[in-house]
Amino acid sequence: MDRFLQVETLYIELLLVVTLVAIAVRRLRVPYTVALVVVGLLITFQDAAAVELTPELILALFLPPLVFEAALHLSLDELRRGLPAIVTLAVPGVLLTTLIVGGLLVLATPLAPGPAFVFGALIAATDPVAVVALFRASGVPPRLSVHVEGESLLNAGTAIVLFNVVLAAALTGRFDPGAGVLDFVRVAAGGVLVGLALGWLAAQLIARVDDYLIETTLTTVLAFGAYLLAERLHVSGVLAVVAAGLVNGNAGKRGMSPTSRLVLFTFWEYVAFLANSLVFLLIGLQVDVPALLAAWQPVLWAVGAVLVARMVVVYGLGWAVSRFVAPVPRRWQLVLVWGGLRGAVSLALALSLPAALGPDRALLQVMALGVVLFTLLAQGTTMRPLLRRLGLVRRRSAAEERYELRHARLTTLQAAIQRLDGLHRDGLLSAHTLEAVRGGLVEQAERTAAGVQESLRADPDLAAEERDTAEREALRAQRETLGTLRRDGVISDDVYQRLAVEIDAALAAERLPQPESGATPGRPDAGKDSGAG
Repeated sequence: MDRFLQVETLYIELLLVVTLVAIAVRRLRVPYTVALVVVGLLITFQDAAAVELTPELILALFLPPLVFEAALHLSLDELRRGLPAIVTLAVPGVLLTTLIVGGLLVLATPLAPGPAFVFGALIAATDPVAVVALFRASGVPPRLSVHVEGESLLNAGTAIVLFNVVLAAALTGRFDPGAGVLDFVRVAAGGVLVGLALGWLAAQLIARVDDYLIETTLTTVLAFGAYLLAERLHVSGVLAVVAAGLVNGNAGKRGMSPTSRLVLFTFWEYVAFLANSLVFLLIGLQVDVPALLAAWQPVLWAVGAVLVARMVVVYGLGWAVSRFVAPVPRRWQLVLVWGGLRGAVSLALALSLPAALGPDRALLQVMALGVVLFTLLAQGTTMRPLLRRLGLVRRRSAAEERYELRHARLTTLQAAIQRLDGLHRDGLLSAHTLEAVRGGLVEQAERTAAGVQESLRADPDLAAEERDTAEREALRAQRETLGTLRRDGVISDDVYQRLAVEIDAALAAERLPQPESGATPGRPDAGKDSGAG
């Protein structure tokens, strides 16, 4: 009983530290996760860490809620638009990172090829939690944020699967490429299928229940259950959670009431905040400064190898994606390079290394910790100035804030009116009550709509921005319809390719295609770096 009370007291103290750090960073404008790592380091200098960060703690307890919450908020439509670039970085990119990092370490350090490539696999997963949080607070293009977050979700699962394949080869001294590829595909595809099946089942149950407590509990069971079941079946637990979260966040929420959606997203936001905070605080508590200093040379080589690999992957594969699929802006590519932080997944894999690796095991763990610390403390703290220098963050004027406020208010009022109309159609609201409540909402919506139009007339830049958004949505609708026509056999591949090239070029230039008989007004130089990546 005393041991239980000691553990409980320790975690309450950690939560108090988390709260105080969260309050402090609001004034200091430092990335929250970076501040937690620094505080953990300071605590370690004062006293030895009393908490052991095990791979089971990260992978089975902390990772499912982090992955599920991120997937829950991702729009499938937004994800689908950037899917070619995201998948390219998350699958071939992870494989290429493993080869580059492992190869460079073989040349520059005493590591044998087996342990070197094991390190390449465990460090291949990006974990840009700090960057994504900064994106949300800074107002960077939403598609860039989706790109970064989508890549991190997929490559975490890919890296874990690849790590197990490479580790088995390093321990046995044998590697069959054909069997390795088949095992990789089996584990990855199996995890996705498990997640899709469980996510669909949970979505069906949620659609038949109108109780936010039950619905929230179902999603909790889904997040952890998908991981545990997939691991029991020897497939990817992380990819199972990603797939389950995507299905539940898109198909599942359609069957929820507004109250259920509010409670659900608030609950998962809190759980993710808690898991994130504890993971990064515990990372700081795990740092063995003397061991890091003693291995400074291999740590520096590891940091350099990771940066080189990230540049090769982003610029090399990014060029291929831009050339053959969809353009990825150059400024975005630089953000992707510098935003490739490493974190909890890499540390969990490093901690899970078996003793059979011998003395290399301790060195790989120190190198992994060094890379994680560098990416968090160096790259995480300099991301905001980089975004400003690239022009991806700009201060909003008073007119823009007024327009956003009016536009958001109009959207919420329209949603409320639609909700009341739906309740009336379903027989849950009488015509008398509908008329009494709806009239006031419609009047407010009309006044707000007039205010939106006033903002657009007063600021030509706002009107141009809204027009650009409308033009791009029109282009995306054309692109999607074009794909449907080809799949249904209505048009040939030649016609599809010809029209697809025209639409993709217009998306890259952020303007509508020019008709043959005349010109269409556009902004050819506007936002050249906001491509469809």
